[in-house]
Amino acid sequence: MKIVAKNKLWKYLFWLGPFLITVGLTVGLVSEQWGLIPLVFLIGGIVISGLGLIWQSYQSNWWNRRSTQAGTNALVATLAVLAILGLINFLGTRYHLRADLTEAQLFTLAPQSRELVRVLPQPVKVWVFDVTQNPQDRELLENYQRQSSKFKYEYIDPQARPGLAEKFGVKDYGEVYLESGDKRQLVQTINENERLSEIRLTSRLQQLTNSTTAKVYLLQGHGERQLSPGKDAISQAVQGLGDKNFTTSPLNLGETSKVPQDAAVVILAGPKRGLFEGEVKALQDYLNRGGNLLLMIDPNTDPKLNSLLQEWGVRLDNRLAVDVSGESVVGLGPAAPLVTEYGKHPITKDFGNGNSFYPIARPLEITSVSGVQATPLLRTKPYPSSWAESDLQSEKLEFNADKDLKGPLTLGVALTRKQTPKSTSTPQASPTPSLLPSPTTQSKTSPTPSPSPKTPQALPLPSPSTQSKASPAPPTSPTPPASPTASSQTATESRLVVLGNSDFATDGLFQQQLNGDVFLNSVTWLSQQDEQPLSIRPKEPKNRRITLTTTQGNLLILSSLLVLPLIGFAIAVIIWWKRR
Repeated sequence: MKIVAKNKLWKYLFWLGPFLITVGLTVGLVSEQWGLIPLVFLIGGIVISGLGLIWQSYQSNWWNRRSTQAGTNALVATLAVLAILGLINFLGTRYHLRADLTEAQLFTLAPQSRELVRVLPQPVKVWVFDVTQNPQDRELLENYQRQSSKFKYEYIDPQARPGLAEKFGVKDYGEVYLESGDKRQLVQTINENERLSEIRLTSRLQQLTNSTTAKVYLLQGHGERQLSPGKDAISQAVQGLGDKNFTTSPLNLGETSKVPQDAAVVILAGPKRGLFEGEVKALQDYLNRGGNLLLMIDPNTDPKLNSLLQEWGVRLDNRLAVDVSGESVVGLGPAAPLVTEYGKHPITKDFGNGNSFYPIARPLEITSVSGVQATPLLRTKPYPSSWAESDLQSEKLEFNADKDLKGPLTLGVALTRKQTPKSTSTPQASPTPSLLPSPTTQSKTSPTPSPSPKTPQALPLPSPSTQSKASPAPPTSPTPPASPTASSQTATESRLVVLGNSDFATDGLFQQQLNGDVFLNSVTWLSQQDEQPLSIRPKEPKNRRITLTTTQGNLLILSSLLVLPLIGFAIAVIIWWKRR
């Protein structure tokens, strides 16, 4: 009896060993900390299992038994399954593999957002003052937090922590604030109808972490695009500049003798009339002292900029860029070239094969100039998909070998010119033109960061009230008045971007595909703030709602409740009749 009892005891102890090993592995893999507790379980389990095997082998010919082999196989299989599950758990907690199959990549941060968070100079925190935690908002904040340990977020009940709410000046439930050091900024107010926006959060994050404010002037007085909302206006482009911490102002060179000293970038967007000779001279002087200029010139216009462009080796072709490849895709006809090929340049480095389109565009002719580095930005597809059409009056666009020019065509170019001290010479163009020069490496200069702007004072906290259903939108592109302004006085090079179209940046088209990114990245690169990320902006989700009239709704109900069942019943009767 004693021998039998001892054998049973060893048998139980033998099964205790694998159990302890399993517990040790589970504790270590789940906690990701191989401390004292998991090691004790593992060592104890291994020792007990080893002693059990030795005892069984000593007592009998244990290894040769069929039952022993079957039990060993079962044990090994069980341990293997547990090890695989533990490894999957370990990999799942440490590495995040996600696949976003939505059209607009709603659950994936845009490249600009990822790049901005990864290079955060100091910790930032998002405070959401709300009693409810929306899963969609939490998912967006989690996506930000995965990019950098410097990004944190927290939900706060204003009634539970009134002191903190008063510190931020919270007025209502759903207000979202961004904090970095001693700087705080309102992102937006969320409610049931408006969720947290990646575009607003990324824009406010960029404003908060970038202490330099660049001044952008938009020329007026020659029929340029309207800055305020309206037909063919560029108000969305101006709004986008504000979101990127630029301050914008109109500029009429007919009223001033030269471009202001604080101008980081000057934009000429779609002039319909020519500039005065004195205005052109003012732009030339501005470029000669290290200025930066963006020209968006439409076909059938003559801005009288030939003397300026000749210094940089650029000529505006008077023909119309035609692209028949994107006619069915874009839906704007062959006069709206669809561009999927971009130059190797910081402005377009993250565009890949993305789409951008330019309704009514003119090609550019680029000539090699000493001291000027030119990189084509936008190229159309080769002939016969695209060509430059000279007959602008014909309703049917056809290639004419005698007058037209075969594609690919250059629709945009970025140029740089080094500034040499006390240099008054003007570079002259060489006689050999080329529509597609080889891309060259662009030189960059990074301005010295300026001190941080002052912290806005918090507003007093009102008494808590019920959550409002509609909250006012946050102010557009708030810019602290005390922020320093980027200047071109210390620039070591001048930069020029010429685009043969301005329609792509107008309201409605600005938010389509990569159109807005082309404009904003061009201005950012021109401002010579090379620490700012140049990438693809986050996109808002498309509205997929279907609005039905009363007649359409009744027709849908009738077809689903009456017509479809009758069709099914008729098919069933026909099948029964044939088999009868």
